[in-house]
Amino acid sequence: MTMGNRLIEDDSDGDGATVQTRPAGVRNRRHSSENHPTDYNIPVTGNDEDMEPAFNVNHRSKEASQYESLDYDVCENVLWRRDQTKIEPKFTVKKDFSRWVISLQIGVFTALVACCINIVIEEVSRVKYGFLKRQVDVNVIRGDLSIPYLWWSLLNLVPVVIGATLVAYVEPVAAGSGIPQVKCYLNGVKVPRIVRIKTLAVKAVGVATSVIGGLAGGKEGPMIHSGAVIAAGISQGKSTTFRRDLKILKHFRDDHEKRDFVVSGAAAGVAAAFGAPIGGTLFSLEEAASFWNQSLIWRTFYASIISSFTLNIILSAYHGLSSFRYRGLFNLGEFAPLPFEYFELPIFMLMGVFGGCTGAVWNALNSRLNKFRSHAIKPRWAKVLEAAFVAMLGATFACIMAYTINDCKPLGNDPTEHPVQLFCEDNEYNAAAALWFQTPEATVKALFHDPPGSHKILTLAVFVIIYYPLSCITYGLSVSLGIFIPTLLIGAAWGRLTASFMVLAFPASSAFVAPGKYALIGAAAQLGGVVRMTLSLSVIILETTGNIGFILPIMLTLMCAKWCGDYFNEGIYDTQIKSSRVPMLPWHVEPEYQQLSARHIMARPVVCVRVEEKVQYLLDILKNTTHNGFPVIEDGDDGSRVNGRLIGLILRSQLVVILKRSFYQESSRFWESTVSIEAFREEYPRYPAVDELHVNEDKCSGDFSVNMNMFMNPSPYSVEEGTSVPRIFQLFRALGLRHLMVVSSENRVRGIITRKDFLKHH
Repeated sequence: MTMGNRLIEDDSDGDGATVQTRPAGVRNRRHSSENHPTDYNIPVTGNDEDMEPAFNVNHRSKEASQYESLDYDVCENVLWRRDQTKIEPKFTVKKDFSRWVISLQIGVFTALVACCINIVIEEVSRVKYGFLKRQVDVNVIRGDLSIPYLWWSLLNLVPVVIGATLVAYVEPVAAGSGIPQVKCYLNGVKVPRIVRIKTLAVKAVGVATSVIGGLAGGKEGPMIHSGAVIAAGISQGKSTTFRRDLKILKHFRDDHEKRDFVVSGAAAGVAAAFGAPIGGTLFSLEEAASFWNQSLIWRTFYASIISSFTLNIILSAYHGLSSFRYRGLFNLGEFAPLPFEYFELPIFMLMGVFGGCTGAVWNALNSRLNKFRSHAIKPRWAKVLEAAFVAMLGATFACIMAYTINDCKPLGNDPTEHPVQLFCEDNEYNAAAALWFQTPEATVKALFHDPPGSHKILTLAVFVIIYYPLSCITYGLSVSLGIFIPTLLIGAAWGRLTASFMVLAFPASSAFVAPGKYALIGAAAQLGGVVRMTLSLSVIILETTGNIGFILPIMLTLMCAKWCGDYFNEGIYDTQIKSSRVPMLPWHVEPEYQQLSARHIMARPVVCVRVEEKVQYLLDILKNTTHNGFPVIEDGDDGSRVNGRLIGLILRSQLVVILKRSFYQESSRFWESTVSIEAFREEYPRYPAVDELHVNEDKCSGDFSVNMNMFMNPSPYSVEEGTSVPRIFQLFRALGLRHLMVVSSENRVRGIITRKDFLKHH
């Protein structure tokens, strides 16, 4: 019988080191005392069918196997300690200085990418809508409005197809805003290909083509993902995509250091998108990062400031401004002071409740639609066709609204760059068409700053009715787009509509009811109801508008939106993460785990290795299991690997490097004095697969072995079987653990816990 056949079916959890067994009640034909030299030595049940099973079986979904955890915990083995002893005080200062230099580069390059995307979108959109305006002006005289519609559909279709093709065929992980993926990464989940340079390229091109194509989305959300990719690339001093190693920054090549830079990149992305350095830092704290320290906060804030400042300089110079007015991509213009009466606060809170309810409905509809997409629209070509259909659908609704609603306003007060006359008189423009003849960011700005009476109630109502489901359909397509702008646009429209209704019902209220003020409250309520952020979103809006005196209404609105929305479901990012079955740790342990202890959730039995282990056995466990951590034991029963005392932990990545570089005990005199931790850093982050290892047959069949003392982590975290699950959960959250050993009072291995053991849907 081969090793693969003798191996009991392994668990789908790639983090643990357990194997699944036969169901309880099925007798094992092997004798319980049988121990083969290359066997995993899993204890089996006796011949008494009434006995309890020797161990529990943790059943987890197959979807969870594609997501592994990141090794945030530093492996303090002999090589690491040897490296630390060589570090001089001067090098420590140099390393800290390098972190600040990298943070500076993260801010600059994030701003440069944002500027390139913004300039391309602005210039191409100006040409597009200018051309469409001329087509409408010419063909409305001829009485043939089908030609502008066909041109509009074509100009939407071509860029969207390009962007959707890139996402569907080149890099699917670049779809959407990327914020859920970044949240998972910073939580400790390794999302495949999330921080590759190819992802950044597809993201940048995809978001530009999507916005140019008129989809209901914005470029602000993807900037957070772009900043994370830039940070991950700059901090490593190498590119695995281009297979180039600059031989620098090697001390930052581990998951712990890389994560800290990605936090700064995400914050720099927020700062570039909204011109909100403080909001970017708080966003990383509230929505993204799981582990913080004081120095990381300062570096993150520094990167955010550099990003916002660099973007401000470039865009202000590009637009020929003498002063710096482009703090971020989402430029709301200069806001006048926003005074409010205290009796308006209940109105703002009611708007927050309404935003929370509509946001909850939006999240529920979008989740069901994306679930349908995952089953019904699987081929890549079908995803491209779906994006093309939605692009044409947007053009269709825009033309229907512009052609059918007669909302004519005098020229002079409209900030729209391409006012369309359509069926209006001379020196008038169609306000309904103006909502569509520009990018969504420009429309939001117009709704904030247009004077009272700029839009009919019918125009705003129809726009909300159209754009609400259109944005819901769009978010989830195989394109790179964010949800911030369309959500703000919907909220600004119904917020301005609320002001119109109030003035219509109570004419005296026109003295304090400013449409722009209510548009801002509506935008905050709608965005808060969808994404459920409070602190960071309040600061982002505060920094974007520059009205610190208006922070109380904004905060009350967002709190009401969040509380009301949370009553029905979770925010859109958390909903996406849960539907993707990503093993992300929540802030608090699930209620059903409160009364449990380690023995109830641990996976067992555990695939262990001895301090001195045969090469053949190591190859067997690497090939036949998907586990990423193996306890190192000594003093097992009868010399086996069962019930041994825990003395360390060895990772799969370490074993692969050991076998690849032939760090065998029998040949230690050739490499022991020269081996260093650099051998493992050079392979990071893409360690070789076990199938790529070429180990000579004489090494496998002979007596060659590996001594774990130099490579293993000699002080892994462990708990006893009776430790409560809430206490264990706090260890995972606070320390960023990947593996936690469960031991007896005699320090003998009883089981292992990974993050997936806390999640009921895994």
